[in-house]
Amino acid sequence: MAYLEFNKKELVNLEYSLKREYLSTNHAGGYLNTTIAGCNTRKYHGLLVLPLEQFNNEKHVLLSSLDETLIQHGKEFNLGIHCYGEVYEPRGHKYITNFEIDKVVAVTYAVGGMVLRKVMILSNREEHLLIRYTLLEAHSPTTLRLKPFLAFRNIHSLSKANNSVNRKYREIEKGRSFCLYQGFPELNLQLSTKNEFISNPDWYYNIEYKEESRRVLESREDLFVPGYFEMPIKKGQTIIFSASVKEENPSLLNRKFEKNLTEKNHRDSFASCLKISASQFVTKRGEDTLIFAGYPWLDQKLRDTLLALPGLTISSYCDKKTFLDTIDTIVRKNRDKLTKKSSETDVPLWFFWALQQYIEHTGEDKAIWKRYGGVLKDILNSYRDGSRINVNMHENGLLWGEERGVALTWMDAYAYGEPITERAGYQIEINSLWYNAICCSMELASKSGDAEFAEDWDYIKQNIERNFIRAFKIEEKDHLADYVGPEGQNKFTRPNQLFACSLKYSPLDEETKAKVLKSIKKELLTVRGIRTLSPKNPLYKGEYDGDQVTRDMAYHQGTARVWLLSFYIDAMFKLYGASFLIKAQELVEAFEEELSLHCIGSISEVFDGDPPHQPHGCTSYSVSVASLLTSMRLIENYKNSEL
Repeated sequence: MAYLEFNKKELVNLEYSLKREYLSTNHAGGYLNTTIAGCNTRKYHGLLVLPLEQFNNEKHVLLSSLDETLIQHGKEFNLGIHCYGEVYEPRGHKYITNFEIDKVVAVTYAVGGMVLRKVMILSNREEHLLIRYTLLEAHSPTTLRLKPFLAFRNIHSLSKANNSVNRKYREIEKGRSFCLYQGFPELNLQLSTKNEFISNPDWYYNIEYKEESRRVLESREDLFVPGYFEMPIKKGQTIIFSASVKEENPSLLNRKFEKNLTEKNHRDSFASCLKISASQFVTKRGEDTLIFAGYPWLDQKLRDTLLALPGLTISSYCDKKTFLDTIDTIVRKNRDKLTKKSSETDVPLWFFWALQQYIEHTGEDKAIWKRYGGVLKDILNSYRDGSRINVNMHENGLLWGEERGVALTWMDAYAYGEPITERAGYQIEINSLWYNAICCSMELASKSGDAEFAEDWDYIKQNIERNFIRAFKIEEKDHLADYVGPEGQNKFTRPNQLFACSLKYSPLDEETKAKVLKSIKKELLTVRGIRTLSPKNPLYKGEYDGDQVTRDMAYHQGTARVWLLSFYIDAMFKLYGASFLIKAQELVEAFEEELSLHCIGSISEVFDGDPPHQPHGCTSYSVSVASLLTSMRLIENYKNSEL
């Protein structure tokens, strides 16, 4: 029995099936993403979506969808489905009898005495989609028709009918090659068996993507259909459909499908689903190892990479090589951002935290200092000597970050060109990370015999210890100030104070930590992560929905974040030890039911702050997945310590 199960009776119900999406990646930036009904509900959906080097590696939808039709006795049964406003046509979802997702995705259709099983797979590290069709039942001669819907456009745009489209095609072995616009690669559509291509070029107008409409964005697209492929298919016969940017050898398609299938892992547990999801974010491109922040639309983001990297590698597969390869890529491509030019005050400080997680797992502290000590010193010096563009160290040792009209921290949403949470001044998480980075570097330097460095920074460390609590302690309150700006303390209850409790080095005593964590538990903790603002605050937004501005206004004003949960669990373990074990398990295991929603087998970017905490944002988010894997590792560590 499969671990991920779905209500077979509900598969034909669009309210059920359109809310459940599945994702497969090729570990090279490309992906397949649609709903279990096969109906695309986002402009980001498609069967073959690839980063194109000629377009700055931005992702483009080449093959949007593929309609299958079974034909017997001249009667056609179209298994496809598209949305045209309030009308769905054809309505092939009503023939779905089973949906399975384990190593790969499999959909079974039954109609007119015919049973067809479809299995989809992306070839590992190749721009190649393979779909295997097997006719399980048929009592009469049967024909399979395949109709490709082509887009050839950026994932953030929508295609419209036009006269510039190239209607010509090139004949290739057992297929045809298409290139709708100049500059794009050819899309080669081939089959493992002899077939007939019927040319019938036409536009299909006003296909609607309901999720874009719900978000009050442009939602209608015209897709180009060049014609269709037809071939006989016998009971028990298997046919492979191939979509690739290079010509494939049709005689090898079955072998290639099986090879890719054997390389896939089973989704047979909560942990295995998260580990498979984790691997989907890691991408190799030449000598670079990159982390995609989230599917389907987020690209590479340095902060997200640093936050996600330990969980995606060390906590999932104990993959030291991928961790170090990614850090090396960051240093090679982003050294200036780390050491002087970044407008995001916190990002370079997360670099220290990421390395700390690696050291904690491997014990390779001296090796890390030897490999990255120069970068770490340059980062610290850039804050101390004032060479960064928007942050300075004051005489009290604390960092003051300010740039008018710019959000300098992870709370970086904008509305009408202005940051919603500008937070100018002493931000509590920046100064927590700053103190942690200094202490971390001093320890690494001392262990490596660099006593001079440790002595040089000791007075700043002590200065922060004297002034941190003075700056952020709110009189007669248990929680700490979110930031201290020109107008004084901002007393909002936000999760940023959490880092002062969870980081390895903290300027807080245990009594203060206990009070802070109690306030976080009382006002911010939910079953879907940590809220970004207390519901008691008049600015609190309990739902993340509506148009772009409405969503942006709610993004850091109440939405619950999974990635903050691992910091909460870590802080509670540090303070209360194994007595927190049962509660930690409950917090993590609560997400198991999410694996069958939104993006199957993965975890969403944000959740509503209010119950029932509906998922939103990117359907598969690297830092959410990493947080749960990190939390599971922390739990296992404490379980083992109890043995």
